[in-house]
Amino acid sequence: MRSVRPDLVAMMTRIFPYVAVGCCLLLSTTMGQADLLDEAKSQFDIVPKDPTDLEHNPATPEKLELGKMLFFETRLSKAHNISCNTCHQIGRGGADGRSTSLGHDWQHGGRNAPTVLNSAFNAAQFWDGRAADLEEQAGGPIAGPVEMGSTADQAVAQLKGIPGYVDAFGKAFPMDNDAVTYDNIKRALAAFEATLTTPNAPFDRYLEGDENALTAQQKEGLALFIDEGCSSCHNGRNVGGGMYARFGLAESPGQQLLPPADKGRAKVTKNPNDEYVFKVPTLRNIALTAPYFHSGRVWDLEQAVAVMGRAQLGIQLPDESVAKITAFLQALTGDQPQITYPNLPPSVTATPRPAE
Repeated sequence: MRSVRPDLVAMMTRIFPYVAVGCCLLLSTTMGQADLLDEAKSQFDIVPKDPTDLEHNPATPEKLELGKMLFFETRLSKAHNISCNTCHQIGRGGADGRSTSLGHDWQHGGRNAPTVLNSAFNAAQFWDGRAADLEEQAGGPIAGPVEMGSTADQAVAQLKGIPGYVDAFGKAFPMDNDAVTYDNIKRALAAFEATLTTPNAPFDRYLEGDENALTAQQKEGLALFIDEGCSSCHNGRNVGGGMYARFGLAESPGQQLLPPADKGRAKVTKNPNDEYVFKVPTLRNIALTAPYFHSGRVWDLEQAVAVMGRAQLGIQLPDESVAKITAFLQALTGDQPQITYPNLPPSVTATPRPAE
């Protein structure tokens, strides 16, 4: 047994008192195969094969179909040219392959678009955690001036101007007299997004007891991932997404990767201790979602692993260790959602027109 550098443990405990110090106790890479599997089971969990149902937003076939239509609906944006799928492309790992996304009027977003896949398993949404859940998150981009450029009122008026949507909302929310509301837009989107999970990754099969699901190199990478301290933050079902951490905890990654003007979670909490603190991202499907980090400036996964070793753990990982950890990360790619593109209801003469 050994531990992360004591000064880093003390720093993490002081900055993030809600992170158990015990998470920094790490096993040696010389552990046996059975010990490795047991340790992995204690720190991680599988992505369930059944679709996720939100606790306070139960899914129905009608709500899921409506949420799918809204996810691909560009008319929710001011210029009718951007949908949720524009920046969170289901066919590209739930991201868009850009450093920062292009929004309304060709504006660039300030941060890399995180994957929508498995997002229901995150403790909070957005890089700074400003949305507590998927419902709250779903309303943000629609009304974001740099994203879809609309407003809540405009989005509701747009959908009320499309008879097919009035009918779809009525079926999805049959108890509501006025079903086309911004809250119901968010509920339908969240219910659909919660189904965008990626089970059956090789790592999931390994956690279920199939020790042949990982290659020898991937097992060595998993042992290093635990031993070197990566799993102190990247753990749980989503291999991340469950806590916040300062980027550059041990060493600054440089201004290109950590732009000084982006104070991270401090903008939400107004707490100086949260400067450059971000939600730890999920590593599920990480091989599909380059570029990396909130700044989206690293395109190579091995480089990202090396950066994390220096910036977060204060160690220079040997090239061989980087290659093994990267091989393990490849085993986090699960079965991708198979979504049939929906037929969207047509506009009519009275439907609000796009902004020029």
